[in-house]
Amino acid sequence: MGMPSPLPVRDGVGATRLHVPMTGSWPTVAAYMVERFFHLDPERLLVRFDRGEIVARDGRALSRDTPLGAEEFVWYYREPPVEKQIPFEIEVLHADRDLVVVDKPHFLPTTPGGKYLQNSALVRLRNLLDIPELTPIHRLDRATAGLLMFSARPETRGAYQLLFENRAVQKVYEAVSARPASWDGSAFPLVYRNHIVKNRGEVCVRVDDERAPNSETLIEVLSADERVVHTLLRPHSGKMHQLRVHLAALELGILNDGFYPTLLPEAPDDFDAPLQLLARELYFIDPLSGQPRTFTTRRTLQEAPEGA
Repeated sequence: MGMPSPLPVRDGVGATRLHVPMTGSWPTVAAYMVERFFHLDPERLLVRFDRGEIVARDGRALSRDTPLGAEEFVWYYREPPVEKQIPFEIEVLHADRDLVVVDKPHFLPTTPGGKYLQNSALVRLRNLLDIPELTPIHRLDRATAGLLMFSARPETRGAYQLLFENRAVQKVYEAVSARPASWDGSAFPLVYRNHIVKNRGEVCVRVDDERAPNSETLIEVLSADERVVHTLLRPHSGKMHQLRVHLAALELGILNDGFYPTLLPEAPDDFDAPLQLLARELYFIDPLSGQPRTFTTRRTLQEAPEGA
């Protein structure tokens, strides 16, 4: 169970918790935070102490003179970034007392982070459904569209999270790739495995061919034409960027992927060219009712061959 926040969710966004050293060269909590957030204007940060916006575990406001060591954790609301609106709506497919399942559009992140706060699936849904406790049970990359599950109640959240931890959720994706010049499709369906490593500070994952595989995907071909190949993907593991890496390794890099097989320079979102990857189906035995549950996206991939 995580440490509860003394501050309520505000505008769909929970307060941020910061761990503060109990000892060090900083005379006050405020001095530590000024150094920790060196990219911010110091006086603007100190004024937030004066306004009572930085609080202790019991909700008590701290001052700019609170000595270091007085509090190990502090909470505050992030100042909202100037956001570019993501012009696509999230669709609620299912909502009950415990579980919310949605169809996430391309470009919308699952949770707040970086330059996206209100433009995240979590914050949009908290505001739309008025459920401050809503929490994602798993995540999709910002670039990926499709099915995403949320827990509506802390009391039952762990039961659904265990489904993913125990790989008891069957996930199906689909993707569209440019057709390689040498394509004949005779090798499919196939199971692809490799060892994926995520190094801190790097946006792309790496493949280590010297180590035993830790990722596995069953790949089937749905259709192909002279331009593209449309595949169905059943991951057995859930490594970061796994499907994108596996298809790229098979010379089937997903259309509009700026990461694999080649990392391209960062560029503004092109809303007319989304990554052609879709979380299509989720199947599991509900841990509360014991009944099978299946959810299917209503979205499609714009580059899929006609009639697919």
